[in-house]
Amino acid sequence: MFLTLTTTGTPERPATDLGYLLHKHPEKAQAFSTSFGTAHVLYPEADAERCTAALLLEVDAVALVRRGKGKGRGGAPDAALAQYVNDRPYAASSLLAVALSAVFSSAMRGVCTARPELPDRPLPLRVEVPSLPARGGAALVRRLFEPLGWDVSAEPVPLDERFPEWGDSRYVRLVLQSATLTLAEALRHLYVLLPVLDDAKHYWVAPDEVDKLLRAGEGWLPDHPEQKLITSRYLSRRWSLTRAAMERLELVRLAETDDSEVEEIDNAVAEETEAEEKPAPLAVQRREAVLTALRAAGATRVLDLGCGQGQLVQALLKDPAYTEIVGVDVSVRALTIAGRRLKLDRMGERQAARVKLLQGSLAYTDSRLKGYDAAVLSEVVEHVDPPRLPALVYAVFGAARPRTVLVTTPNVEYNVRWESLPAGHVRHGDHRFEWTREEFRAWAGAVAERHGYGVEFVPVGPDDPEVGPPTQMAVFVRDVTDGKKEAKAA
Repeated sequence: MFLTLTTTGTPERPATDLGYLLHKHPEKAQAFSTSFGTAHVLYPEADAERCTAALLLEVDAVALVRRGKGKGRGGAPDAALAQYVNDRPYAASSLLAVALSAVFSSAMRGVCTARPELPDRPLPLRVEVPSLPARGGAALVRRLFEPLGWDVSAEPVPLDERFPEWGDSRYVRLVLQSATLTLAEALRHLYVLLPVLDDAKHYWVAPDEVDKLLRAGEGWLPDHPEQKLITSRYLSRRWSLTRAAMERLELVRLAETDDSEVEEIDNAVAEETEAEEKPAPLAVQRREAVLTALRAAGATRVLDLGCGQGQLVQALLKDPAYTEIVGVDVSVRALTIAGRRLKLDRMGERQAARVKLLQGSLAYTDSRLKGYDAAVLSEVVEHVDPPRLPALVYAVFGAARPRTVLVTTPNVEYNVRWESLPAGHVRHGDHRFEWTREEFRAWAGAVAERHGYGVEFVPVGPDDPEVGPPTQMAVFVRDVTDGKKEAKAA
């Protein structure tokens, strides 16, 4: 990961003044430890006419993953490999932005004790980033940097120069030039816009990121034409943080317009006194949707397939209408935790007769699972490798054949609404895939047709008019005529 800053000089102002501004001596190569590798600062050239400072960031990708600070881009099944084989050591990202802030912190604040007159002087600057991920392409790079006074060259990097027909990658070679900006302004632009273009961050975005954004964006972000996009991406699309930042940016803009202090305008707005009613967590809404569907189906003997730690089994036990409840999971540890949750060792004889926990894999047929009214696969199918899904489908719909089957799974379209979920990531590291609404309906329709079921779809959680609900549920009901045919054949 590499970035260079170049300036030119005159007899009155030598280019090596860059060393004073950066607080890094041009004749020394320096190294700085970071939590994700080592940052090196060196000067490939340094004389009175031209001076270039280079920041080379060596990322320890393996250590980054082992410390839990790095996650593969995109979803499984390649997510585990992607944690180790990725672009982090090479492409500019939030890692480089953090290194800029750490290594050139005084320069970014516009502080130069040795030469206090230098920070306020505009410099002829040239910034080069050989490999910059740009989600939005070269056009977005220009939309972000040109309003700030930069001449922008963003050349797309081909996927493979030997095969031009493959087209361009999402990376660009970036060259920025300006003679009207100070070094502090240039560094603050890079600090904010590098992770914005990558549209991802390597660390958890906490509320204090709003303050960091406003500090780095002082003097340019309130009036930037792409303010909303910059704010949203910088804060990893966390709605609450983005809204808070946008409100504060608007206060800054109004204060500048009215020649007032921000606090004066802010105090004119009454504080909210009523506490907002928090919606129930999605897991609770999902469980309630499943219970509602089971009651509507009139089920009394229920399978919880992939029961995990037993939350649904526990909820079913509270309703005496369910006479037999079976939780099935491949994980012995999960079943042990479920047993403790249910207090099986202290349960009364009558209650204990209603519940069983079984170890088993849903990729294989199991005679113990036949003859039940309903089966629930709640957030299970997305944990199964796609090539093994047909085996699960046959084991449940072809062999066990309960009268009703409920399947819930994430709606990947809704992921853009999750505040803490980086773009392109799945909701859980073990998810092998996440379906759109259309993909889920196509899969469910094919399963229903093949195995003699009808299917209806129920939204779970807030049904967004653009992207749908966060969870989608399919309610499969076995065709009565299909059941009569089976009985006659038997």
